[in-house]
Amino acid sequence: MDREQLVDSNIRPGDWSWSFWPLVPLYPYGRRRTLRQEVVKDTIWTFDQIQGIIYTVVPIRMTVVKLEAGGLLVYAPIAPTRECIRLVKELVAKHGDVKYIILPTSSGLEHKVCVGPFARCFPLAQVFVAPNQWSFPLNLPLSWLGFPHKRTYILPEDSSQAPFASEFRYAVLDINLGRGSFGEVALFHKRSRTLLVTDAVLSVPEEPPAIVQIDPYPLLFHARDSALDVIENNEANRRKGWQRISLFSIYFRPSVLEMVGLWQAIRDAFKAPNHSRKAYFGLFPFKWHENWQQSFAALRGDGRLFVAPILQTLIFNQAPRQVLDWADKVANWDFQRIIPCHFDSPVEAGSYQFRQAFSFLEKKPAMSEYLFGTKNQPLPKEDFEFIRQLEGDLLKRGIATPPREKVD
Repeated sequence: MDREQLVDSNIRPGDWSWSFWPLVPLYPYGRRRTLRQEVVKDTIWTFDQIQGIIYTVVPIRMTVVKLEAGGLLVYAPIAPTRECIRLVKELVAKHGDVKYIILPTSSGLEHKVCVGPFARCFPLAQVFVAPNQWSFPLNLPLSWLGFPHKRTYILPEDSSQAPFASEFRYAVLDINLGRGSFGEVALFHKRSRTLLVTDAVLSVPEEPPAIVQIDPYPLLFHARDSALDVIENNEANRRKGWQRISLFSIYFRPSVLEMVGLWQAIRDAFKAPNHSRKAYFGLFPFKWHENWQQSFAALRGDGRLFVAPILQTLIFNQAPRQVLDWADKVANWDFQRIIPCHFDSPVEAGSYQFRQAFSFLEKKPAMSEYLFGTKNQPLPKEDFEFIRQLEGDLLKRGIATPPREKVD
């Protein structure tokens, strides 16, 4: 981590301001801190901010790669606060201007909303976007969504046709969902053997990421066992809060979490030690089972890669053959680390671990999935229950379609 960011007295709260937050109203709303980390010396840097709902804060990440001929490529821009842009321009001063900006998704609003404002900060950069971009409730042209009209392009289907093909390969996954599409562009930097992905795979760290610890309040909020608790700010409680946040954000309602009844929650709120707006006026409608840590251990799987349950249940099962073909193509690249846009980064993993994450789409997954301990075990079925119920409700409403048959 660039430690000077934590002690720079020249940083002012206004440097964290993000005025477009109402378009995707996620915590921390209009105040976004940014942390930069050098992943590969003088070659790759990550920029982390946070986002969440009800303090379930997780990292959202942008990656910057130095080009061999000079200049920078930016993958998945984050909110271009003054702090964020200052940190990018420090790299520009040393390595050259931003030449390419990549929007690697057609469906991720939290990524899409940042591209136009970010691109305006670097007027010489070409903007490349995943195909089949769409918006809701009206499908508007990209220029109407703030993308620079004269320098925004669709990524060519063949990565060899891209202007940065000498240093990168990419593979586009584009699933037609009827009312829109799910897009994911996996980008491979050949020289550093690094794979960049958006949402397709992730890994959950045991300890809270550094960006989440700048303001530990969300961690301590979820470390409580009831509304009546006063939690001390220490390493153990920050870890406890992070692990519960991870379960909450990935499963929405894991099997080890119960929701307290409305009237009980209100009664407890009156007794809570903090009734401030920041503390939701004392409301804390969550009750964790004693074995919640076992559920987290199963989720983390010693840091193995996996596909988020929401994608397993509602997206990737709509086109299992297409997803596996894409995963096979990506797995043919010789990468040694993966940088996802969320949760842990970098993840030391190669093609085998990446491809293994998609075995849930196969009728008969490779036996190795069950032979090497928790790193390759599938996620517990009981924790999928809420998402399964959500799937059933969407099917009844005609919003979702039944999953396709798994691949032999």
